[in-house]
Amino acid sequence: MGLYLRCVSLTICFLLSSFSLSADPITFGVVPQQSAKKMAEKWQPLIDYISNFTGLDIEFKTAKDIPTFESDLAQGKYDLAYINPYHFVVFNESPGYRSLVHQKDKKIRGLIVVHKDSPIKKIDDLAGTEIAFPAPAAFAATIITSAHLRNNDIPFIPRYVNSHDSVYLAVQRNFFSAGGGIMRTLNTSPENVRKDLRVLWTSEGYTPHPIVTHPNMAEADRQAILNALIAVSNDTSKSLLLKNIGLSGFTASDDKDWDDVRALGIASLSRPHL
Repeated sequence: MGLYLRCVSLTICFLLSSFSLSADPITFGVVPQQSAKKMAEKWQPLIDYISNFTGLDIEFKTAKDIPTFESDLAQGKYDLAYINPYHFVVFNESPGYRSLVHQKDKKIRGLIVVHKDSPIKKIDDLAGTEIAFPAPAAFAATIITSAHLRNNDIPFIPRYVNSHDSVYLAVQRNFFSAGGGIMRTLNTSPENVRKDLRVLWTSEGYTPHPIVTHPNMAEADRQAILNALIAVSNDTSKSLLLKNIGLSGFTASDDKDWDDVRALGIASLSRPHL
């Protein structure tokens, strides 16, 4: 009997070991507003905190550019993701990503920057110029800023440069007359770039970027991650983890929180580049 029990025990241990080795980590996709290296440096400490808090194996992921990230979202490749409001409206519908949290006490605003020495002083001065944007479906940096220009009958030539950092660098180097961005990424851009830029225009505020979960994520895992994000938001000793990514804290969210974005009617437009 003793030999039998030992054999059974060894078999169970082997099966459990095989299961743990084959179990895939939870992928956390982050919209590539900056270079992959910079994104990983900023987000990995927070991801490590969530992993330690929950006991879940969570792996940072991003994409080479925003259109590729959108394609990955459309295919449901990420278990967790930090995405922009436009992405949420689209990918909440299909494949069904669910909101978990968004930044607390904050609205997202699009802005247009110019070089600090630029002769451009008002929005009308942008007529006929080339303007840099991160990607066609970047919500505040592209969609909101472009809509404002078009609604005011200001013709412009859009140029897409793959990331927010690339927008700021291109304007700083006078490759383009202006660029679309958001305050968070402008504030975290390199000081030698930021000091040469001037904010020309800022939009009204909208519900900010959510962290979302794949529709197939287990409810227990979803709740554990939510608890971790609320905990880090309430722990002042961990404020650096949030400062790294340019956020002040999270609050639990509901899918209806983005009805202000849905009201713009942009979800009925063609899907982003897939």
